[in-house]
Amino acid sequence: MIKRVIRPPRLTQGSRIALVAPAGPLLERDDLIRAEALCRALGYEPVLGSHAGERHGYFAGTDDQRLADLNGALREPEIAAIWCIRGGYGTTRILDRVDFDALTRHPKPLIGYSDITAILNAATRHTGMVTFHAPMARAAMPAFSRGHFERVLASVEPAGRLERLPQPADVLLPRENRIATLRGGVAEGPLMGGNLTLLQCLVGTAHFPDLEGAILFLEDVGEDLYRVDRMLAHLRMCGALAGLAGIAVGRFTELNRAMVDGALGFDEVLATYFLPLDIPVVYGFPIGHIDDQWTLPLGVRARLDADAGELELLEPAVST
Repeated sequence: MIKRVIRPPRLTQGSRIALVAPAGPLLERDDLIRAEALCRALGYEPVLGSHAGERHGYFAGTDDQRLADLNGALREPEIAAIWCIRGGYGTTRILDRVDFDALTRHPKPLIGYSDITAILNAATRHTGMVTFHAPMARAAMPAFSRGHFERVLASVEPAGRLERLPQPADVLLPRENRIATLRGGVAEGPLMGGNLTLLQCLVGTAHFPDLEGAILFLEDVGEDLYRVDRMLAHLRMCGALAGLAGIAVGRFTELNRAMVDGALGFDEVLATYFLPLDIPVVYGFPIGHIDDQWTLPLGVRARLDADAGELELLEPAVST
């Protein structure tokens, strides 16, 4: 487990937020406008990265350009937080050159998800800094997401039990919001995790998170179920699942369950890898590529009640 947890200063009205794109390109110029407008709507001052609007193939600029924006924001003491505009692909190309020492000198929240999982987990691993799996700066911010974002990033009080989306009352209705228990029980430990594909990419590197005693949360998008199966098999083979305290599975959106050779259920695949661990497991939490999502602080102690299908943050994620 993380031996020393460092909580970055909380966001306050007027905080200067660096907006960076360390991975994929912004497909529309309006994404930059939306990101700046969202910052202002939340009461923060946006500071757009010099190369945020660049494009180099399927990246938001060259590796050096993207890295320059990220490291520049990490090194600038007047920047209160770094909020990624989008994911895509590209963070693993620059991860070995990210100046995590600067984050120790100038603590600040790192915010994003999807491909940004690599940066979040590496930062927490190397520095002990709490980082934040949260909506992107260009994304929709409905009341549900905004409430959790502000509750976690702007308050020095523990966020407590995280609000769930309304649960379908009728099993015949669509199940998008349904939270299901795979194995009951209660677990406590630091929250760690993020995008499954990116976590697998970190295996064998110095950036892979310490999952001993952790509550692991997972999400992904656009992956065939057999690929999810393969990634979980890899995590099991390398021993990453062995010391977990609990598992909170979010949304695996745009998931294709069938192949020409047949199909399995998503719950069947989860059961294959998680039930033998004999720990609490829940799936369907509002985590992932969805508009209504939680803001989850990596490294903060949490409590997973699998019987009730609830997740509670036991400690504050930020400091004064």
